[in-house]
Amino acid sequence: MRFLLVASLLVTLGTSGLAQQNKISGYIKDGSTNQALPGVSVYVDELKEGAATDGNGFYSFSVPDGNYHLHISLISFKDSVIVINLTKDIRINVALPPDAIIAKTVSVVGQKANNNVQSDKMGTIKLEVADLKAIPVFFGEHDILKVIQLLPGVQSAGDANTGFYVRGGGPDQNLVMIDGATVYNAGHLLGFFSIFNSDALNSVSLIKGDMPANYGGRISSVLDISAKQGDMEQVHASGGVGLIASHVTVQVPIKKDTSAFIFSARRTYIDLFLQKPFIPASSAFFGTSYYFYDLNGKLNYNFSAKNQVSITGYYGQDAFTFSDADVGFSTHVPWGNAIVSANWNHIFSDKLLATTSLSYTDYNFRFTGAENGYNFTLFSGIHDYHAKLNFDWIPSKKNHIKYGLENTFHVFIPSAISAQEPNINFNTADVVHLYGNEAGAYITDEFSLSERIKMEGGLRYSLFDQVGPFTRYNQNPLGQTTDTVTYKTLQKVAQYSGLEPRYSIRYLLSENSSLKAGYSRNYQYIHLASISSISLPTDVWIPCTSLIPPSVGDQYSLGYYHNFKDNMFESSVEVYYKHMNNLIEYKDGVTPEANASSDPDENFTLGTGQAYGAEFFLKKRVGKFNGWIGYTLSWTTENFPVLNNGQTFYAKYDRRNDISVVANYELNSRWTFSGVFVYATGNALTVPDAWYVVEGQLVEQYGARDGYRLAPYDRLDLSATYTTDPKKRALRVQQRWQKKTSDSTATYVDHRPTWVKNLHTSWSFSVYNVYNRFNPYFIYINITGSVYSNTLSIEAKQVALFPVLPSVSWNFDF
Repeated sequence: MRFLLVASLLVTLGTSGLAQQNKISGYIKDGSTNQALPGVSVYVDELKEGAATDGNGFYSFSVPDGNYHLHISLISFKDSVIVINLTKDIRINVALPPDAIIAKTVSVVGQKANNNVQSDKMGTIKLEVADLKAIPVFFGEHDILKVIQLLPGVQSAGDANTGFYVRGGGPDQNLVMIDGATVYNAGHLLGFFSIFNSDALNSVSLIKGDMPANYGGRISSVLDISAKQGDMEQVHASGGVGLIASHVTVQVPIKKDTSAFIFSARRTYIDLFLQKPFIPASSAFFGTSYYFYDLNGKLNYNFSAKNQVSITGYYGQDAFTFSDADVGFSTHVPWGNAIVSANWNHIFSDKLLATTSLSYTDYNFRFTGAENGYNFTLFSGIHDYHAKLNFDWIPSKKNHIKYGLENTFHVFIPSAISAQEPNINFNTADVVHLYGNEAGAYITDEFSLSERIKMEGGLRYSLFDQVGPFTRYNQNPLGQTTDTVTYKTLQKVAQYSGLEPRYSIRYLLSENSSLKAGYSRNYQYIHLASISSISLPTDVWIPCTSLIPPSVGDQYSLGYYHNFKDNMFESSVEVYYKHMNNLIEYKDGVTPEANASSDPDENFTLGTGQAYGAEFFLKKRVGKFNGWIGYTLSWTTENFPVLNNGQTFYAKYDRRNDISVVANYELNSRWTFSGVFVYATGNALTVPDAWYVVEGQLVEQYGARDGYRLAPYDRLDLSATYTTDPKKRALRVQQRWQKKTSDSTATYVDHRPTWVKNLHTSWSFSVYNVYNRFNPYFIYINITGSVYSNTLSIEAKQVALFPVLPSVSWNFDF
């Protein structure tokens, strides 16, 4: 509480000491959808002073008395210039109209033209969802996570995977949030699609470098997603029908300019085609069923000009089922997320804004199998209860201070197994729940020392307690339990804490070029344990315990940014070095279900890692032809004393080269063409390199850890989009009416419903993996014959998932 009292005192002092300044503040929204617009540049032309809107579209800054031109600018929207005579604090709310020309030809990032040069932030990219739909899609589904994997420094985990690696970090080292709530499994269909329905999203921010102090809990990156707020003026609907999934989104105003609700739903229908008459009983796929669905909802209510409340909900579920009546075997595998978050924004004054957030996250995985009366179940999960209080204080035109507190109570089920036979029920062990409480306090200040030098400095203090109920099973070297220690509810089992400094600085070389540098330290108190080279629902989340300390990451980065051709082109080069302590891996020979009768943290070992590399980025921002090229050169190594004989090895997500090329071309108002090409060094993995016959049994010997590389990954995707024009459709309707009418003096009146008049439709045609490249998904060893008959054959076989895949989808919006 002392932290908040001191900060509040600073607010009072800062407010009273700047009485000669007048505050300009307000909200900026999209004039066509009435959605809040983050990242809008609002500034006074004469002074070149201003601010960018936050996630709620709010801006605020101070300037002296005078006559000014207030300039409001965002790519894909028409600039707005307002003449003001400033003699007192004023509130200016603006609805920016989209630019009909630029909106179709802009590339992904929608910010001020030279924001990449002027900002002090490194490795931060803001994506506007509306501009992502030009990227070729997979089976008609636009996917935010697939798009960010096309950016330098962000590497894909491969086909059928929404997991991503940022600057040498694992998928668990990325903090993924939607409206302040944490998302633990962001993939559907084993990673084919992300859980984020793009029609329900407003904006996406990726921080891959020096994250500000208001973020914590991960050591690699932050993916902060905001959902659409809902149109408070008129009804909107959008949706699409693809080959395997359909989706719909509806926005409904409840009270004009006061409240609105948005609802979005999506479902696959693969399961409808995995049964008769589409699949005969003799097929190997008969008895198989799979589907996923997700539901998004958000309610917004403006109680007053100073109080806004929003409630966001998400529920998604995957379900895989297989049954074979002939052998009496069946399996059912459901998994999914449930998320609820509530946010209250309160404006104390034009200098001070507070955001209070509450959220609940629930992720569960379950595998159930049955055969001839024997039932087997494996399940795991994690539940979070989170609260955060954040203050935005703008004491002067040169300072933007954020400070606050947050707390998360975690409940983990690392893995549990139960089984049942006729007349017998038994568990291999009690269901283990692990409990942890993670707290943080932070303050960060973004300030300008001069026109050339801008800095952001912050400090975060984090604290983690593992608490009871918990039982520690102490074992001897033979794995036998010698004694137990029992902890009561909320009794402290283990505690960790640390200071996390964050710094970044920008030096402006010219109006169009700058140098930036940064350093950050991050603590991570929860870990994802995986035995696979890709992210799967079976991966297990586990907290810090007395045996598992927090991971600590220290990252240093340096970058050069330059725009040219009147900001038509952006270019940048960033280099980084990151050192990581207390990484976890399964011990050799251990699997998630092993040692069920002992504590789950006994299965892991600790090590260190380092990652370093360079990222190159060139983007053409505007014009009929636009896009970008990204290239990453990187190294990631790890060292675990008890693995690989203590020798350093390349991490399974080490990628030497990673190239992405994205191109969009607008032929005319109806046809737009897009293409994506990717190339990446193959994944590292561990494979057997020798076999021996021991007592009549063939025994394999594994080579060096991650000592083998899969073949490089490369792929080309192409798409074409045909868009209809409501005005031209209305003209054709009128012409048909004129041909039919016999009264030449009659006046045509369009009696069609409003939604029909405003209906936009489009057809998207795409081809995934155009040249049919069989990219490796995994390798397995196939052993046939016998060593005794001299017919033994050992062969490594590669499995690829996707050949060339054409798809078509129809989309609508009104």
